[in-house]
Amino acid sequence: MSAQGIFIFNSLMLGVGLAADAFSVSVTGGLAEPGMRGRRAAQIAGTFGAFQFLMPLAGWVCVRFAMHTFAALQRFIPWTALILLVFIGGKMLLEGLRQKKNPSLAAKELSGTDLLLLGIATSIDALSVGFAIAQYAAAEAVFGALIIGAVTFVICLAGVRIGSRGSAMFLARGNAGKGAEKGAEAAPYWIPPVAGGIILIGIGIKIFLGY
Repeated sequence: MSAQGIFIFNSLMLGVGLAADAFSVSVTGGLAEPGMRGRRAAQIAGTFGAFQFLMPLAGWVCVRFAMHTFAALQRFIPWTALILLVFIGGKMLLEGLRQKKNPSLAAKELSGTDLLLLGIATSIDALSVGFAIAQYAAAEAVFGALIIGAVTFVICLAGVRIGSRGSAMFLARGNAGKGAEKGAEAAPYWIPPVAGGIILIGIGIKIFLGY
C-alpha cells in the first residue's frame, strides 16, 4: 500500500474509532424524535461530524505549538464529558418522567444548545488525536480531520435513523389494535426519552471511567 493509501486508511480507522460514542448518542437523539425528517437527522449527524473534524485539529495545534496547554487540558477531558452527558441525560430523563405523569405534555426534541453540548462531550477526547497526527503537515492534518468528520457524519446519520425508526416502531406497536384516541393516550411516549436519558448518563460514566 502506498503512503497516501496508508494515510487514508489510518484516518478512516481513526474516524470509526472516534465515532463510537457519537453513534450511541445519535441513536439516543433518534429515540427522542420518532419519525425524524431527513434534514433534522442531517443536522444532528452534521453537528457530531463537525466537532469530530475540529477537535483533532485543535489537538494538533496544541501538540505542535502549545504542548503545555494540551497537558493542562487533558485532565479536564473526562470530567467535561461526564458533566455534559449526565446533565443532558438527566434533563431528558426528567422530561420523560414528567410525560409519564402528565401524558398531555408534548415530547421535546434536543435543543440547539443541547446538541452543541453533546457534540463537545462526544468529541472532546478527540483532542488526544493531536498526538497521532502530530507528525502531519498542516494540509495533511486538515485532510485527515476531514476524513474523520465525514466518517463520523455517515455513522451518526445511521445512528439517528436507527433510533428514530426504532422509537416510531415502538410507539406504533403501543397503539396497535387501539382506537385513534385511546391509542394516542395509551402510547408510552415517555419511554424513549427515559431510555435515551439513561443511555446518555451511561455513556458519560463509560467515558469517564475509560479515559
